[in-house]
This record gives sequence, structure tokens and C-alpha cells, in this order.
Amino acid sequence: MTNAPVAIRARQISKTFHISEDSHNTVKHRLFNLFNPPRSKNVHAVSTLDLEVYKGECIGLLGRNGSGKSTLVKLLAGVYPADTGHIDIYGTTLLMNLGVGMSQELTARENIYVSGSVLGLKIRTIDSLFDTIVDFAEVRDFVDTKVKFFSSGMMARLAFSIAVNAGADIMFLDEIFAVGDVRFREKAIRVFESSWIEGKTVVLVSHSMDVIEKYCTRAALMRQGQLVFVGNTKEAIDLYLRDNA
Repeated sequence: MTNAPVAIRARQISKTFHISEDSHNTVKHRLFNLFNPPRSKNVHAVSTLDLEVYKGECIGLLGRNGSGKSTLVKLLAGVYPADTGHIDIYGTTLLMNLGVGMSQELTARENIYVSGSVLGLKIRTIDSLFDTIVDFAEVRDFVDTKVKFFSSGMMARLAFSIAVNAGADIMFLDEIFAVGDVRFREKAIRVFESSWIEGKTVVLVSHSMDVIEKYCTRAALMRQGQLVFVGNTKEAIDLYLRDNA
């Protein structure tokens, strides 16, 4: 893949979260600690790193819970701003993670149009795709319901359907095969395997090593906010399993 054009180029990016530790969890504690404000701490979610993802490849992102992989995906997808460095994206992007990117106060119908517009689709194109998106997501009866009332499975189905039918160039898929009922997961996998993945650039986050090994041409391993390995998928999986031993 090193001769392929670059889809994502991240240089010297990092992310730190500033979190308040409020131990005054009762009214009494708060009253007696008015002049003792909550302490704060810095959480270094992603340490300074470089990463290139090539057009048309499916790269896996591995790491234990809390390793920083989901934060890294959200940095690459533009959900979080990086504290340092810069990220160059060559193409349209879509993050699929239980409806991240969809407005909770908008209906399914409204989110379809907003998401499609963000991906660069014209209104008439979204009009032509609308019924297909709704029916694939199996939310026909809830199309005018605000998505904040959706279950996580419904959110995942809608996000997946928008991604499949709207067709961003670069897909960030965070545990998409771990949600929804068995029937929908089987349908999603069939679509994923048939033609949707072909020609797309995919960053795939999963705790399923079978999924990573089956689809990914390369894999990267995160450990405590650091990118410790990028390369052969089998080698990355072996390192991940060693971390979990």
C-alpha cells in the first residue's frame, strides 16, 4: 500500500482532556467545601503521533479499553480538534459510532438530510436515496421521531444505512458489528463484504480479532495513548493478544 495515494495524513497530533474531580457528591459536602473547589487533572488520551492511511485500504485499530483508539478515530474524523499538529484529509468522511455526528434533537428524516448534505450530496440526490436509507435501517415507523428516543441499535442501523447509501470516501467504523440484533448484523456484514468496502478507505475499530484479520490489510496498536505499532495485521493482533494475556 505504500505506493498508493494518501487518504489521511496525521502529523504530530495529540489530545489531552482536562477533567474535574468533584468529590463533593452530596449537598452537605458541597456546603462545607465552598472554599475547597474540585481538583482537576489532565488525561493524555493521545500522545504525539504520526499516521498515514492510504486510499482504498482497510486499516484496523486495536487497543485495550482506555488505550486511546476511539479518541484517535474522532481526531482523524474531525469530531475532536487536535491540541497539536495537523491532519490532512483527502475525501469526504463519515464516522459510525452509535450515531455520533447525528443531532439528538433532530428526527431521523432531518438527520438523513443533514448527514447527506455534510457528505456533499445535493438535496435531490438525498430525495432519491431517502426511502432506501429508511427501509434498510428498518426505521420507517419512526422516521419523524427525534433520534434521542431511539435505542442504540436503531441509531446504529440508521448510521450504517446512511453510510452505505450516501457513500463517503473515508469511513471510520467504531465497533459497528457489535451492535444491533443478529439479523441486522448479518445484513450489515453482507453489504460490507459485497461491494461497499471496495474502493473505500476504512479505519476499522474492533475488539473482534476475526473481523480485523478478515478485512484489514494493515493494523495499528494503541497502548496508553501511544501508537506503538503500525504494520502487518497478524503481528498487530499478536501484540494485542499479548497485552490482554
